[in-house]
Amino acid sequence: FNNFKLDYKKIEKILFCSVVPKSFILIKKFLSKKTKVKCNEVKNLNLKSFIKIKVNYKQVGSDRITNAISLINNKNNFIILDFGTATTFDVLIKDTYAGGIIAPGIRLSLNTLSDKATLIPKIDLKMVNNVIGKNTISAVRSGFFWGYAGLIDNIINLIKKETRKSFKVIITGGFSNLFKKSIKTKVNHNKDITINGLIKISELIK
Repeated sequence: FNNFKLDYKKIEKILFCSVVPKSFILIKKFLSKKTKVKCNEVKNLNLKSFIKIKVNYKQVGSDRITNAISLINNKNNFIILDFGTATTFDVLIKDTYAGGIIAPGIRLSLNTLSDKATLIPKIDLKMVNNVIGKNTISAVRSGFFWGYAGLIDNIINLIKKETRKSFKVIITGGFSNLFKKSIKTKVNHNKDITINGLIKISELIK
């Protein structure tokens, strides 16, 4: 924040989409010293005008709700695949958030593997053409790349089978660029889904 030039007097609304309470508290304290504008968190607002939620509201992350609200149009069904700390799949059926799937995050899994298996170095995940690795690094890359590609296609197909519905699949987050062309499922890449959802939700703040 110290290196970010901002005229705090021009701030009219503050809206957070936070799944890390400690960070939210720190930022909220900082902004409360800089501005008198109330800091709002997505789940503290009444979102009923945007979306119906069929699951335990307390256990759905603000980021996942925000992503769903960004896309909702009451006509289409969506699967939102977000490559974040966790790899999440959220199911949006017209105006209803129906639930989702949480799989281990790719970066977290890579780091855990190298931390626990001392002979495996930290690596960057890249697209690979061959399945069979010729050394430790290429073997790990293959396992994660093709393993997650298979996981993605399989979960999307299972969602379609269980719901008996068709979906538009939207991908976002850190590794979305890597997988958008390597999976069998046709997807649309949307890196701005969360910020667009926040802009939409900010209409509730008067």
